[in-house]
Amino acid sequence: MTARHALFGAFVVAFGIITRKVWVGLALYSVHDDSYSHILLIPLISVSLVYAAREKVFAEIRPSIGPGAALVALGLSAFWLASRRSLSADDRLYLSEATLSILLIWTGGFLVFYGRRAVRAALFPLVFLLLMVPLPDAVLGRVIHLLQEGSTEVALLIFKAVGVPVLRQGFVLSLPTVTIEVASECSSIRSSIALLITCVLAAHFLLRTTWRAWLFIALVIPLSVVKNGIRIATLTLLSVYVDPHFLTGSLHREGGFVFFFLALAMLWPVLLLLQRSERRERNAHIESRNQTATGYVGG
Repeated sequence: MTARHALFGAFVVAFGIITRKVWVGLALYSVHDDSYSHILLIPLISVSLVYAAREKVFAEIRPSIGPGAALVALGLSAFWLASRRSLSADDRLYLSEATLSILLIWTGGFLVFYGRRAVRAALFPLVFLLLMVPLPDAVLGRVIHLLQEGSTEVALLIFKAVGVPVLRQGFVLSLPTVTIEVASECSSIRSSIALLITCVLAAHFLLRTTWRAWLFIALVIPLSVVKNGIRIATLTLLSVYVDPHFLTGSLHREGGFVFFFLALAMLWPVLLLLQRSERRERNAHIESRNQTATGYVGG
């Protein structure tokens, strides 16, 4: 098994060298763009997930060379096409296509070395790798716009709820003593992605039914909007009634984690409710099965 792991590791490293331009681009984006600061963390999490489930993943090794090689060939073709288009397309679109092709190559290699059963057992870590694919500019811009729109609306509702006069013009909110703009930098895209990653992992480990897991993950979008609207309203009200520097101080620049944990606190009871629902369903199923078995014995 050690030799097989070493061969697969060599396979990954070899293609890492071949696709080094992509990795350099991903590293630069992760350092300079808040929207992608998570990218290089995703493969580490995925490897950790495989390692934690290694007994199940590698319980039965039956290499699937044909399908795996076909998937590697498909990934190589996709990478070649992405590289051909890189001169005319924007860098982020190229990185999106190239990263997807690399994931195809990795999955194909995993299939070659370990087989279909191992791929099925490691399906979540493999799919989780999709979170490292950069969104094209058009898609990312749309997501940020929706976050801005929703956050502005939530902040507006909070101001009205506490009786603060406010006038909205697009993403600009005018209060009696201050005017703020919910710019793209205030969309909270970074913490929203962190919240998404956290919820995906929580759903994987703590929920057993697929529809409940997807429901929990789907709550990330509206909750991100609510969380960011609360953040905007809180900082603005503090600047109006306590100290104007709250809009430019450390809580504004570095206090995102406070509201991130607020979002987690709001999600926690939902998770407990879904877990309780699963337990009730499981217990009802066991009880029904026992009653059926008793009926057969009595008959």
